[in-house]
Amino acid sequence: MSYIDKTLVPGEKVVYTTRLHWIVMLGHIFGACVLWAIGGYLLYYAYAHPQMELTSRHVAEYGGAALLVCGLIVILAGSIRRNATEMAVTTRRVVIKTGIASRRTIEMLLNKVETIEVSEPGMGRVLGYGSITMIGTGGTSEGFHKIGHPLEFRSQAQQQIERLTPGDTAGPVVARP
Repeated sequence: MSYIDKTLVPGEKVVYTTRLHWIVMLGHIFGACVLWAIGGYLLYYAYAHPQMELTSRHVAEYGGAALLVCGLIVILAGSIRRNATEMAVTTRRVVIKTGIASRRTIEMLLNKVETIEVSEPGMGRVLGYGSITMIGTGGTSEGFHKIGHPLEFRSQAQQQIERLTPGDTAGPVVARP
């Protein structure tokens, strides 16, 4: 169960969720590929030169294997970082949680949101990522970078804000019998 699902109050529903875009993995993927290439070359070299001294051959084999494992760890670290960030718009608030071991959460009531700025670089427009900055009443601002589909996130938040009645702090009006 996600952090956002655990923190919902009675009557609150998740309207839209997103997370960090896959682009945040590019550095991790590049680093892992470099480690894998060097590790693979060391293993190839060790097996292509059987006349090598036994100690040198073991160093090359173990070094190559260690680099392959390190590449895998780099990919896993990037994946964990990406999946540890949750962003959602609910019927009452905007919730953003980052981190696993040390957690940072921002929960802003929809009626306290003044502006949601969206910034998309050229490649971000093509690939579907960008940055959002939420500005709350009193000038409080929080920025989040490389999120997936930032325009849709802003649109969903604005739709929920429009559903609030003036002065409403709890959420949309529900007709009672």
